[in-house]
Amino acid sequence: MLNGTLWAELLAYGSGIAISPIHIGLLFLLLLGPKPVQRGGLFVISWMATVSLMVVLMLTVGHGLLLTMEKGTSHRTGLDLLAAGGLLALGLKELLDRREEGDEAPAWTHSLDRFCAMPLPLLLGASCALEVISPDDLFLFAKTASTLLAAGLSRVQEVLYTAAFTLACSAALLLPFLAVLLGRDQVLPLLERGKSLLFAKGDLLVGALSLVLAGYLGWQGIEGLQLS
Repeated sequence: MLNGTLWAELLAYGSGIAISPIHIGLLFLLLLGPKPVQRGGLFVISWMATVSLMVVLMLTVGHGLLLTMEKGTSHRTGLDLLAAGGLLALGLKELLDRREEGDEAPAWTHSLDRFCAMPLPLLLGASCALEVISPDDLFLFAKTASTLLAAGLSRVQEVLYTAAFTLACSAALLLPFLAVLLGRDQVLPLLERGKSLLFAKGDLLVGALSLVLAGYLGWQGIEGLQLS
């Protein structure tokens, strides 16, 4: 696999994980609240640590079970088709739910204030749990690990690609945090507008991105069936 193709795949999967309205919304509230650098920084670090740990665990399982992940193998084709089905279901659900809610704020936004009121260790634990149990994220973590396994990388290369993937998954959190770190007073209006836009359009963005990824993975799965 060409490095350019590998980078493109990892960026696509990382983007799917990065666009998490709940986590981005929580970060916005933390950055707009007390101790924004400390609380926001720990929130971003916990997210990045969870991403890295999930990929490492799946790579370890893949190596341990000697899973073959070349295109056309049963493991990879099955994963592609399962991931496509899961993301298709998620995308349709997000778009249909949003249509029913109309101009009202999505249901998940009403829980964010309760999350932010938790003690920070509980908030971080709940955030990591949501990241791990999300079915669409699990599929994308598994696809990332399968792509790295199929590339036949050395362990050092796997570490480097995992670190790059972690950054891709974290871009939507790192950018607002770094902006606050550089000058919170200047970016407060932008954070407020970003939060409002996220609450209004977050479900639409997740739904559309899920459908795009579902189409890509479905195409990959169909190609795998033809090669098998």
